[in-house]
Amino acid sequence: HTVVPNSVLGKVNALEEQMKALSDDDLRGLSATFKGRIARGEPLDKLLPEAFAACREAGRRTKGMRHYDVQIVGGAILHGYGTGLGAIAEMVTGEGKTLVATLPAYLNALEGKGVHVVTVNDYLARRDCEWMLPIYNALGVSAAYIQSDMDPEARRRAYECDIPYGTASEFG
Repeated sequence: HTVVPNSVLGKVNALEEQMKALSDDDLRGLSATFKGRIARGEPLDKLLPEAFAACREAGRRTKGMRHYDVQIVGGAILHGYGTGLGAIAEMVTGEGKTLVATLPAYLNALEGKGVHVVTVNDYLARRDCEWMLPIYNALGVSAAYIQSDMDPEARRRAYECDIPYGTASEFG
């Protein structure tokens, strides 16, 4: 495929070497920088290329999983890049939905409002959260999972995280 210069994918890809050059502490510190920019009124869409590039680098470092170009585009669609409205991106088994979700989850978590990642069952909520947790930790954001059999205190702690994973019925 051809990556169009100045497209969201082109911008993310252009930042890859810059992100690779960062120390682990500098990579983690980007979240505070991004949060400061948001506090000063910078919209998430403007921040998206840098946040996605940071998340891609965290995935590469912690999981040995580099988001493919199509996954970057999928993350931008889920976020609603350019529209302000999130959309649905259909992906078949094995295409990396769990990894894709880290991109818009991280970006939107920077606002400090919490991002709920909804899965179809408790098993997937726990698995996906535990699997992606090293990426979030490398970026300095917190994540946890909510299970149907949790006590109220554990549930409260999970909700206090930047990114709680759970089922629709648990969030409801």
